[in-house]
This record gives sequence, structure tokens and C-alpha cells, in this order.
Amino acid sequence: MERSTSSNVDNSSECLNPNVTRQCQSYFSTQLRQADMVNFTLYFESNCPDCKNFFRSQLSPNYEKLSGIMNLTLVPYGNAREQKSGSGKWKFTCQHGKEECIGNLIETCAIHLMKNISSYFPFISCIENDQFAEPQDSAEKCAKKLGVDFKSIKECANSDLGNKLEHEMAVRTDALSPPHKYVPWVTLNGVHTEDIEQQAEKDLVKLICGAYKGSDKPAICGEFKSTRRCYRY
Repeated sequence: MERSTSSNVDNSSECLNPNVTRQCQSYFSTQLRQADMVNFTLYFESNCPDCKNFFRSQLSPNYEKLSGIMNLTLVPYGNAREQKSGSGKWKFTCQHGKEECIGNLIETCAIHLMKNISSYFPFISCIENDQFAEPQDSAEKCAKKLGVDFKSIKECANSDLGNKLEHEMAVRTDALSPPHKYVPWVTLNGVHTEDIEQQAEKDLVKLICGAYKGSDKPAICGEFKSTRRCYRY
């Protein structure tokens, strides 16, 4: 296979050349940061009150501040069930009704079409922070507010592609070990325990900052406290 001539430094011996020392420092700093990143996955469903509360109280206010040390993965499926129809398509049944299934499809298609989490997280976060409207109505409002191409997302949600993508979310959810019992359900570096779940729901910043082993923690990691009390003065 022909070796790439990319400007990226991919051979440590090249760093002996003083002309690329600065590039090497940047490269290895990035590599170390990536190796230290905390992998946090949220399994949820679009119209679940407790999932919305997790977005509102923990994820939405803190994601941007933690994004430098956390790889966030969103899996919109939750407690839904699927069954293959005679046509070969998947039929989804959702805990909070048909509207939730539509919301799951919309969020799944947004993830697929918008590619980068920095692009689709604000959109999904906006949907989940709307406590009262149905997910599809929230999605339309949020798309307009954020300048998101909702037409393409809706077309995807109504298509065979959307059906296939949501099935993939179902497969990922059903593959959890241990199997999920509720949502929101989180994993930290691929692991779920009740302690991790409770920490995430109580203080996500503390959980992620504590799990991050790199030396360059963001400022927010110096802000959390081990206790939340009003002391006498």
C-alpha cells in the first residue's frame, strides 16, 4: 500500500527533524488527549420525561464545557420494541406512543445526516429541553431556530433509510450488557453500574472530570465540589 504523503506526522522518527518539532508536539498532544478521552454513551427515548430532565439538568448545560475530554454518543431508542413486518421493514412500538417513535426517528436521522456531534447535539438538546410539545413539533421549532435543514431530516425519518438507521439503534440498545432496565441509561467507557448511573444523574461534571486521566482538565473540572451544602458564615 502506498504511504500517504499527508502533512500529518505519523512516524515518531520524523520528529527528529527540527523543522517539524512544533508539528510533532501538536500531533502527540492531540494523540494523548484522544487516548485519555472519556467515552460517555446515553441511551434514551425522545419523549421520556426523565430523559428530558437529564438533558435539561446535566447534559445540555455542561456538554460544551466537557466536550474537550468527553466523547459523547447518543442512542435514541430507549424502551422501544421492534418487529419485522412482512414487507421487510421494521415496526417500532414506543413507550410514550407513536409520537415518541417519530421523535426517535427524527433524532436518529439528524445524527446520520449532520454527522458531527457539534452540529447535531444543539438540535437534539433543543428538542429534549422542550418539556411540553411533541418531539416532531419541537424538532420543527428547533430546526427553524438553529437553521437546521428539517426537510431532509423529515424525509429521512419517513424513508427506508430512517427505518434501517433506527433498527441499528435498536440493535445497539439490545446488545447492552447488562441489559438496560430503564432510561436514561448511561455507560462510562463502555461500563454501566448503578453507581455510575446515579453519579451521572446527580453530577455529570464530577463523573466525567473524575474519569478523565489527562493532565489538561478544562476549567469546569475545578469548579465542582464534593459536597453541595450552604455552610455557615
